[in-house]
Amino acid sequence: MKSIRNIKVRQLVDWKAALIAGLVGGLVSLATNIFLSSRLLDSPWLLIRIIASILMGEGVLPPPADFSWPVFLTSLFIHLLLSILFAGLIAIVVHQWGIIISFIGGALMGLAFYAIAFYTFSMLFPWFYTFRSWIFLVMYILYGAFTGSVYELLEVEKYVEIKEGGA
Repeated sequence: MKSIRNIKVRQLVDWKAALIAGLVGGLVSLATNIFLSSRLLDSPWLLIRIIASILMGEGVLPPPADFSWPVFLTSLFIHLLLSILFAGLIAIVVHQWGIIISFIGGALMGLAFYAIAFYTFSMLFPWFYTFRSWIFLVMYILYGAFTGSVYELLEVEKYVEIKEGGA
């Protein structure tokens, strides 16, 4: 809550900036993960298959982990949907702060998203347990930091007056 000339105001979340940050962050993180997976895990499509397994089941995971359009499109849909949702949550937390806090706060939220994805979801999708790794941890942290920063750079600050005795 800020005060402008003795009028109390609160800043609104810029949902358009959050949507764009989610899409950009999701696409950049997906491309980076495909690149790193190809270098470090011998398959650029590993993350794609892990994400697609949420809807398609663990049958998409066994080798060979090669390219498949249905798996890729399913994964892309899920990944972008979650990226937009996560960006909205990041925006709610960081929208009142500057770029540095958005970067750090986004990174911390990325860490939380990793914990949720690979520790909580592994109760629903037991095969997630085997994919807990530093690579995915780093990718989630970088996603959060990048998305928080993009949100802050795109955000158009809007304020609404806080009425006495109400919101």
